[in-house]
Amino acid sequence: MDYLSIKALHIIFVITWFAGLFYIPRIFIYQTEALSKPEPEKSILQAQLALMAKRLWYIITWPSALITAIMASTLLYLQPQWLDLPFMQIKLLLVGVLYGYHFSLHHIFKLLQVGVVKYSSMQLRIWNEVSTLILISVVFLIVKKDQLSWISGVLGIFAVVILLMSGIKLYKYIRTK
Repeated sequence: MDYLSIKALHIIFVITWFAGLFYIPRIFIYQTEALSKPEPEKSILQAQLALMAKRLWYIITWPSALITAIMASTLLYLQPQWLDLPFMQIKLLLVGVLYGYHFSLHHIFKLLQVGVVKYSSMQLRIWNEVSTLILISVVFLIVKKDQLSWISGVLGIFAVVILLMSGIKLYKYIRTK
């Protein structure tokens, strides 16, 4: 298989991995909120959402995360000089943070599968935005490479965080009315 085919597969599985990372916290939010529903709605929702989470997590998200790592490792094996570039080192650091986030979601997933709720739906909504911030950071880093201005990059990330938090608060306000 040639380099560009591996790169295409890497991009495809990054996209499917992020799809899982974007959606699984939403299911966690719904699972948490289902606890306040009356029976039998509560039990029905809990069972269905647990099944949806299990399928998403083990059929899409985990395999995509593993194949992404395999494809990325293969790309770096074929082009080891990329490891010497500062932007690639930063990207790999961000990918490490993303895998840490993935493992944190796995922890929440395991807790919710046995009915243990440690986080409110609002905390989960905020945690849901972490993958968005990492995605934005990695995309800008990869596109701009060495042209990345750290000052504008940091300010941009803060602006996105402020917009996301404002959106969450607005959503909560609208939802309570």
